[in-house]
Amino acid sequence: MEQSDHILIVDDDQEIRQLLGDYLARNGMRVTTVGEGGAMWRALESGQIDLIVLDLMLPGDDGLTLCRNLRARSDIPVIMLTARGDETDRIVGLEMGADDYLPKPFNPRELLARIKVILRRARSLPRNLRPAESRGLKFAGWTLDNQHRHVVSPEGVVAPLSGAEYRLLRVLLEHPNRVLSRDQLLDLTQGREADALDRSIDVLISRLRHRINDDPRDPALIKTVRGEGYVLASPVEELD
Repeated sequence: MEQSDHILIVDDDQEIRQLLGDYLARNGMRVTTVGEGGAMWRALESGQIDLIVLDLMLPGDDGLTLCRNLRARSDIPVIMLTARGDETDRIVGLEMGADDYLPKPFNPRELLARIKVILRRARSLPRNLRPAESRGLKFAGWTLDNQHRHVVSPEGVVAPLSGAEYRLLRVLLEHPNRVLSRDQLLDLTQGREADALDRSIDVLISRLRHRINDDPRDPALIKTVRGEGYVLASPVEELD
């Protein structure tokens, strides 16, 4: 018999924890609820967690800090909850490695739907987003280190990447010289449908260009194809 998905809810509001826990349990999921970061780490150590629903505003370490630290050690999917609808908060959350975000207040049915979509896509990831099979990818003298999730310049200088930057660069490198639309990039890197007003991919592209010294006024590596999307314009070599 297949075991049900185990969801960890991290929110300091007891009523929200109870509401979401009851709703998800009624829909066939196992649920653990905690109110702060320390309890989150203990829950992760004590059992297999399939997805984390993580509130942005928490006592002690906030959701962004917890998500960033989690990404340094785990690829567990994360949905970030935020009481604010500001686009900057959403983009920062994605940059820290969240897979999706949901502004409060929200309908529990929407959260359930997003959980199912993210879990389904995480289990049927294309090759480019599965755990790294190679040590790294080399392009235009640069190297993406899959183990440490940073890039190394031709001169040997290490440039750190956020979780979102790493996932986006890896997708581009796994599809060299192929134009990928914003919708495709959102779907492949963040596991969700594109929002017509969502500019997070544009922000991440700008950050990646800065990381690899690609002149944003005349980029040579990550090129913009007007009306279509972005393309990594370089051969890519896989390192054993």
